[in-house]
Amino acid sequence: MSRIAIIGGHGKVALHLARRLTASGHQVSSLFRNPEHTSDVEQTGADAVVADVENLSTEQLTELLNGADAVVWTAGAGGGSAERTYAVDRDAAIRSMDAAEAAGARRYVMVSYFGAGKNHGVPEDDSFYSYAEAKADADEHLKASNLEWTILGPSALTMDPGTGRIETGPGITGGQVSREDVAQVAAEVLDRPATIGRTIEFNNGPTPVAEALDSLA
Repeated sequence: MSRIAIIGGHGKVALHLARRLTASGHQVSSLFRNPEHTSDVEQTGADAVVADVENLSTEQLTELLNGADAVVWTAGAGGGSAERTYAVDRDAAIRSMDAAEAAGARRYVMVSYFGAGKNHGVPEDDSFYSYAEAKADADEHLKASNLEWTILGPSALTMDPGTGRIETGPGITGGQVSREDVAQVAAEVLDRPATIGRTIEFNNGPTPVAEALDSLA
């Protein structure tokens, strides 16, 4: 059994992930901002931790992550102002990585997006630009850290029921993937040391998740 902290614990991917991890016997702490969401998080079997990571210092985050074996970042500003996007998707994410290192939580899984990176190609006058820049900076910081990281690059997210099947690997282009399947991929990579140091982009597809991930080893 591992102790896993999910940051952004009330998000739809996070709720699916917490249910899956607790059902597998892991001890899960889900961090989320709004205390009104406590019952939703508790229903997943996770410990509910009200924490506004946008406004917590690295030291405060370290205290919250002490005792964790792994951290999964699923938080996001969810659009809106560019200022808040940088504050959450870049700055808070980077603080969480530094905090994970300080707390001894060696494993870190980042939920990013398909096509993320410094060469994202999003024009500056596009409303998505600040998010693309923030995620690129956060992903680069993670890659330069001493953490055992995996970056997930799901394509466009849907609310469809999970299929348990994806496509990944060289040559795929962006498509769609259900949030439930993103949660399954996140849970599966936590148990796969072969995914450490890998960026995994994926869509829904024909291959069972476990088989698709094993093919990357």
